[in-house]
Amino acid sequence: MPSPSICGRRTDPVSDTTLPKPRGRGTWLSVGALLAVLALAVAVNLLADRLLGRARIDLTEQRLYTLSDGTRQVVSNLRDPITLRLFYSRRLGAAVPVFGAYADRVREMLREYVALSDGRIRLEILDPEPFSETEDRALAYGLQAVPLDNAGEQVYFGLAGTNLLDDERTVPFFQPDRERFLEYDLTRLVHELSNPTRPVLGVLSSLPLNGDPRALMMRVPGAGQPFQVMTQLRQFFTVREVAADAQLIPADVQVLMVAHAQDLPEPTLYAIDQFVMRGGKLFALTDPHSESQAARPDPTGRPPASTASNLDRLFNPWGIEAPSDRVVVDQRGAWRVRAGPNDRVQGVDYLAWFSAQGDSLNRTDVASAELSQVTFASAGAVRKREGADLEVTPLVTSSAQSALIEAERVRQAPDPARILAEFRPNDGRHVLLARVRGVLNSAFPDGAPALPEGVQRAEGLPAHLPRTSGPANLVIGNDTDILEDRFWVRVQDFFGQQVATPTSDNGALVANLADTLAGGDSLISLRSRGESLRPFTLVEAMRAEAEARYRQTERGLTERLQATERRLRELRQGPAGNNQAVITPEQRAEIEAARAEIVSTRQQLRAVQRELRQGIEGLESRLRLVNIALVPVLITLFAIGLALLRTRRRAAARG
Repeated sequence: MPSPSICGRRTDPVSDTTLPKPRGRGTWLSVGALLAVLALAVAVNLLADRLLGRARIDLTEQRLYTLSDGTRQVVSNLRDPITLRLFYSRRLGAAVPVFGAYADRVREMLREYVALSDGRIRLEILDPEPFSETEDRALAYGLQAVPLDNAGEQVYFGLAGTNLLDDERTVPFFQPDRERFLEYDLTRLVHELSNPTRPVLGVLSSLPLNGDPRALMMRVPGAGQPFQVMTQLRQFFTVREVAADAQLIPADVQVLMVAHAQDLPEPTLYAIDQFVMRGGKLFALTDPHSESQAARPDPTGRPPASTASNLDRLFNPWGIEAPSDRVVVDQRGAWRVRAGPNDRVQGVDYLAWFSAQGDSLNRTDVASAELSQVTFASAGAVRKREGADLEVTPLVTSSAQSALIEAERVRQAPDPARILAEFRPNDGRHVLLARVRGVLNSAFPDGAPALPEGVQRAEGLPAHLPRTSGPANLVIGNDTDILEDRFWVRVQDFFGQQVATPTSDNGALVANLADTLAGGDSLISLRSRGESLRPFTLVEAMRAEAEARYRQTERGLTERLQATERRLRELRQGPAGNNQAVITPEQRAEIEAARAEIVSTRQQLRAVQRELRQGIEGLESRLRLVNIALVPVLITLFAIGLALLRTRRRAAARG
């Protein structure tokens, strides 16, 4: 007789208990499967570590964490081995975690270089403990020691590189402030060790680009030092100064940079012309108003008589125009400066000083493709002359919110508030810096000009060339303040060392252009790769537009207020200009009306200013709310939508 069952369970007729299934075999199968999964995971990890150890996925828009093609080119072109020695005190990372995290980044980056070099780069990581031989080596390389605490213990975090010829290049101390320039610093060091011979860059300028001995003798703090852009150029070029009265550009000069060279004599202009006719590369910068020169008094201590420069004697015959009577003003990227003492707000946008960014930078040219912004100050425009057979490629332009104004408005006591109030962006974009390519005719068709009386012609002058044998390559800009430190770099003292931190890409642009003219572009793609500062362009545009409206409204109200106050004074003084003893009822009524008008106008001014402040503060509040609440809201909505979708699927499955 079969055993009774309850709900499909087999039961014992006496005890009525459920009989368990045998579990031995299933348990061993589960354990075996678990062990197989663990072994597979370990094998996959080992295989991935061996084969995919250098694999990366960079999701940043500017690909900040991907080694550039320039780095790969520099490393792949290494002919002789080099040795890199990283001196890092572990005590520094333990005491200051920021440096510990940065040290990990530096180590990983250096290992990437080693992996790319196929054995041509050797890396040593050393810990220079106090009073050790390793510390002596760090000091011998010139690395910077930094005190860690009050006890005086010194720590190191620098890099020394050497090649087979015992040439040395160092990074004295890695600072987190320059982390976004890490690849540039490392690749520059490798490049210099692999290319001991540098191209020659000639420099002709009226500015103290290489330092001002007078300021050094006067011991003016921070004055007299070379421009940072020249310090940077010396890392890649042999820089040679060219005299302002030179009759011949030296034959070994590959690139000639003429920057704000004022009142050059005819023989020197002829030397530049023939340098270009012979195939030399010219990097020429003129300026309608040099802010750099205006900030430096002449030897007598007075402001310079002229702050403009031009090369019209050369440019016009070549088919180029760079006018010095007008400057470009741009609302997008305008610098915020201190307002005048009589202004109602503390700051104002100075449209003559602006940072070109976004679509103002040519993304197809290797010199400007990866830059973030370039700052200009009182810059002029560059254009091709009508009928000239030249190829002019803009490198940097102003935005569509720009215009041209008279240069005199920025030369003597400029009024930023008035320039902003009268600004009308109706002239379109203007070229600030451009490449020029084409066959050029000499600006001196009749040959060398006559020399001044008493001056002998230099020996060894080449024969006169009436035109270039092939297309000339020039870079022409109408602003020399891109070289001025205060517009693109911040220099700070770090335990006796001058550390330059770029705030704009002016230095990178100048170095890139000089490199491309000299024929090398391996370093171009990485000079500004680490730039992680991304301005809120939409917010800045909205704020600038709102302030421009405020300035225009304020100007109209201020003029009406001044006219009303002037009318009130006239009413009180009477027609003869003397105070009247008796005021007629009609005059009294007009005075009261004028007072009411003054009160109303002042209220409107306050309302306009309050509206500007409330608009900007409201925009900031909305942005904060969006940044804080948007992501959680989106995640919540996604979760709710997913739950609803699953509920519908279950209901459909049950139906």
